[in-house]
Amino acid sequence: MAGKRSAGLLLYRGGADGGVEVLLAHMGGPLWARRDAGAWSVPKGECLPPEEPLAAARREFTEELGAAPPDGRYMPLGDVRQSGGKVVTVWAVEADLDPDRIEPGTFEMEWPRGSGTMRTFPEIDRVAWCTPGEAYDRLITAQRAFLDRLADALAEGGPGAGR
Repeated sequence: MAGKRSAGLLLYRGGADGGVEVLLAHMGGPLWARRDAGAWSVPKGECLPPEEPLAAARREFTEELGAAPPDGRYMPLGDVRQSGGKVVTVWAVEADLDPDRIEPGTFEMEWPRGSGTMRTFPEIDRVAWCTPGEAYDRLITAQRAFLDRLADALAEGGPGAGR
């Protein structure tokens, strides 16, 4: 995984309590099925050179969620390096999306391992709107930095600030 780069979009919206909510994706497949903490991610996927990261983030949003990427101002939230070495670049965009309308892409893997049987699984098995506190507990550790960066950008008057 070292040297790979992924890009994604972190959707946010105004929450019921006047705060912000972010849209997270629970990773699909049997390895993540029974996990919650640390098993969620910003919807993202691999950049395919010579593709620009923002173009990859928009493409992967469609592939992962089965929905067009939202229009709006994309705020760069920078990069993080995950524990396996993958660098993830994320943009935040204010938008709303009904989690019940996602149509995730799929992948194949041998399951159970060593069985010789290939099975198809969803890339993500669900998405949910979360408060920043909920998101912090659910996200892959390295991606938690994106929550802090989004909060800072909104506090500085970014899109949707000062509701």
